[in-house]
Amino acid sequence: MVDAMANATAHDFSALSPDVVMSAVESVGVYPAVEPFALNSYENRVLMFQDDDRARWVVKFYRPARWSNAAIQEEHDFLTELDRARVPVSAPWRNDEGQSLFEYQGLRFALFRQCAGQAPELDNPAHLFALGEALGALHEQGAQRVFVHRHTFDVDADIEDARGRVLASDRLDAQQRRAYSSAVDKTLTALARCDWASAPLIRIHGDCHLGNVLGRDEHFTLVDFDDAMMAPAIQDVWMLLPEDEQGWQARLSEVVEGYEQSRPFPSEQLTLIEPLRAYRLIRYTAWLVSRWSDPAFPRAFPWVGDNGYWDQHIRQLEQQLLQLEQPRWLA
Repeated sequence: MVDAMANATAHDFSALSPDVVMSAVESVGVYPAVEPFALNSYENRVLMFQDDDRARWVVKFYRPARWSNAAIQEEHDFLTELDRARVPVSAPWRNDEGQSLFEYQGLRFALFRQCAGQAPELDNPAHLFALGEALGALHEQGAQRVFVHRHTFDVDADIEDARGRVLASDRLDAQQRRAYSSAVDKTLTALARCDWASAPLIRIHGDCHLGNVLGRDEHFTLVDFDDAMMAPAIQDVWMLLPEDEQGWQARLSEVVEGYEQSRPFPSEQLTLIEPLRAYRLIRYTAWLVSRWSDPAFPRAFPWVGDNGYWDQHIRQLEQQLLQLEQPRWLA
């Protein structure tokens, strides 16, 4: 398996012209009626189009060298498994031979039926219940098997990998490098005291923020499983929560009620929310650094190029350390 942030230089999408996109889609027997247009996506390239029958499609071109073919196929097979179990996900289209991952001129891609809609409203009890119901169904199925080719959560190794990528860049001055490394050391020490053993690793979405939940009324679909991995179930829950614990606790019962339509809610994992927030804070910044040579990233995240960004990031890490020492989320 290729690591989620590996081969930072191997992501040149310059060959992905409109003609190449059209030809790639047509090569699998699907014919766009109009030229596809790009959707917001940084890690991969995602475009939407309408075919001759006016059906709407999404084509996703995978970042070269990020995942192995086996890892992508494992994601696709997981989505198909979830779809067959009536979990609300967007499964990839397969041709008559059952193939879902295709290649054209060295670019790997997959097709999905368009999933329209909006993110759930976190002040709507019915939306919260539906969100919990979708996550519970996902995790119940995710716990049935294991991933072989995709990433497995390893807090120490993942954070050390992220630190190495940041320090290998030329973004920090000498003082910032020392302060950053010291903050990461302290974070690792704090995370070592967490009870990770009580949180079994299951197949999860991996990047379950509101932008990856789409629907209307009280029906929502989980989309974009590009970061599907083996990790604690709470990882798919906390990213949907506001940082204000008191504000969330008033809504939590609706999520739990929906979740427990399929399986018990992992209340014992609530204490891992702040540790997982620290984990993501470090990994997210390393991801930005790893992708900086992709022209899409400086355009989308220009502030990362400013020297002051690193002072702010170090302060965030130090503030998060206080949350680790005085946990707000109790089981």
